[in-house]
Amino acid sequence: MKKITIPALMLAVAMVATGCKKADDNPNMGPAQEAGAAIDNAGAKAAAESREAAERVDAATDRAGERIENAADRAGENIDQATDRAGEKMREAGAEVRQESREAAQDVKEGASNATAATGRAVERAGEKIQDASK
Repeated sequence: MKKITIPALMLAVAMVATGCKKADDNPNMGPAQEAGAAIDNAGAKAAAESREAAERVDAATDRAGERIENAADRAGENIDQATDRAGEKMREAGAEVRQESREAAQDVKEGASNATAATGRAVERAGEKIQDASK
């Protein structure tokens, strides 16, 4: 199906409206002059509508650009906040690991001390038995 353009439609309307007789409002203009004037008017109107449509597209493009810019700013802020939170959690986890390591080291020291004390007591008893047996 062919697409009919606005200027072509305006020309057809102008030709039908003017017919082949002289204009009543301007007796000096013939049908060709009236058709030419109608074409000029249709062209001017189409140009004005095109300019208006272009201005609307420009305005919509500007609004979309601003929205994209705002969204990018918000995304950047969210990333910064998430990075800060992740860094804080890493510091907290590091502190927790250090604390648990200190506690484990203390448990090892206590265990070693207890084992040394137990070994010392066992050696002492063995020594006492040896002395008792040599008497």
